[in-house]
Amino acid sequence: MTARLKPFAPLLALLVAAVLPWSTLSVPGLFDGALNSPGTLQLLAVCLVFGGLALGYDLLFGRAGLLSFGHALHVAAGAYGVDILVSHYGWPLWSAALTAVLAAAVLAALLGSVALRTSGIAFSMVTLAFAQVAQITVNRDPGGLTGGEEGLPMTTSGLPAGLVGVLNTVNLYWLALAFLTVVVLVVHTIDRAPLGRTLIGLRDDERRIAVLGLSPYRLKLVAFVTAGALAALGGVIYALVAGGVSPHIASSELTLSLIVMAVLGGAGTRWGALLGGILYAYLDQRLARLGGGLPGPFGQPLFVLGTLFMLAVYFVPGGLAGLSRRWQTLLGALKPRTG
Repeated sequence: MTARLKPFAPLLALLVAAVLPWSTLSVPGLFDGALNSPGTLQLLAVCLVFGGLALGYDLLFGRAGLLSFGHALHVAAGAYGVDILVSHYGWPLWSAALTAVLAAAVLAALLGSVALRTSGIAFSMVTLAFAQVAQITVNRDPGGLTGGEEGLPMTTSGLPAGLVGVLNTVNLYWLALAFLTVVVLVVHTIDRAPLGRTLIGLRDDERRIAVLGLSPYRLKLVAFVTAGALAALGGVIYALVAGGVSPHIASSELTLSLIVMAVLGGAGTRWGALLGGILYAYLDQRLARLGGGLPGPFGQPLFVLGTLFMLAVYFVPGGLAGLSRRWQTLLGALKPRTG
C-alpha cells in the first residue's frame, strides 16, 4: 500500500502546504504562533523561496556538475530589477516581474557564454568575479537606484492591494508556494527529459557526450540560463516576501548558502536540495531570532549552521535524501534471518 501511495506523496505535500494557512494549530518550539499567524506564514514563505532557489541551483551543481560561485547575481538581478522598476519607475508589478526575469535570463546567457568557455575551478572563479562586480555595483548605489548598503524597500503603492499589509501575508505565502511549484515542475521535467539524462552524463564524463556528437558547451549554457531565470524569479518573490531587497541578496555568502543547502539535502537527488533549502532557511531564521538568548558562539547562527553542516557531511554523506536508504539498509541488517 505504501509503495502505491508513494508517487502521490508530492501532490499530497502540495495540498497540505496549500491549505496550511487555514490551520490554527500551534506548534510550540517550532513556531512562535499558530500556523496561520502572519509571523509563521512569513517564516514559511521565506523557507519555500529558499527551497526553490536551492533546487534551481542544484540544476547546475547536482545535475550538470557546474560549481558556480556567482549564482547570487541572478537572484539579485530579479530582486533589484523588480524593485527598481516598481519603486523608482512606477511599473505595474507583474510587468516589472516579467521584465526583470527576462532581462536576468538574457544576462545569464551573456555571462554564461563567457564563463562556460572555461571549466572546473576556472569556471567557479569567473562566475565569482561577475558576482563581485554586481555586489560592488549594488553597494555603490549608482544613480540612487539600489539604495546602497541600506537596501531598497519596496514601494507598496505600486503593488496590488492583496499583497500589502500584515493581513495579506497569506497571499505572499501562496505566492512563494507557487514559485516553489514552478521550480519543481521545471527541474523535474528536465530530469525526465533526454536533456536531464544528458546533463548527468555531462557531469560524469564530458568527453563521452562530445563523442556522441552533442555540444557540451551548448548543453551547459541551457542549464546555466535556465537556472539563472529560476533564480531571478526567486529573487522577485523574495523581494515581495521581504518587502524589499538588501545587498546581502547579491553577496557571495548567499551563493555559499545555496551550495550548503544542496549538499545538506543531497546534491543531484530528486528532492534533496529542496529539503535542504527549507531546513537551512528555517534554522537560519529561527537561530537569528533566538541568538540573543544563547550562550557564547551558539548565539551566532553561522556557527551553529556550520557545525550542523559538518556533522551532516560526516555522518550522512548522501544528505537528507540518503537518510531513507540508509535507514532501510539498517533495518535490513537488523532483520532476523530465517533458515
